[in-house]
Amino acid sequence: MQGFANFMWLLSLALIVFSGFALIDAAVRREDAYRAADKKTKPFWLIILGLAFVVNLIFPILSFLPIIGLVATIVYMVDVRPAIQQISGGRGGRRGGSSSDGPYGPYNGGR
Repeated sequence: MQGFANFMWLLSLALIVFSGFALIDAAVRREDAYRAADKKTKPFWLIILGLAFVVNLIFPILSFLPIIGLVATIVYMVDVRPAIQQISGGRGGRRGGSSSDGPYGPYNGGR
């Protein structure tokens, strides 16, 4: 039984770290990137992810609320974060490219 309790504690800690990372990531992104990506607003995601973080701190992993928080955090990490990164040129996007860059490199006007 002690091994199961240790596993659940580690799982709970992982959820806290995961939701905390998503909350910090949402806080450092630009407000206009959320609107440009058409992914609600920055305050909306800060509230949702903040609630998920607090719920993960307070409630045990086997209750219903941390699972809802986990779903919200996964939605942010899988759907919202990549869209915002693409808009704002974050990690994984093109760095240092000009506005004339196309999907296969710079556009040179047909030369």
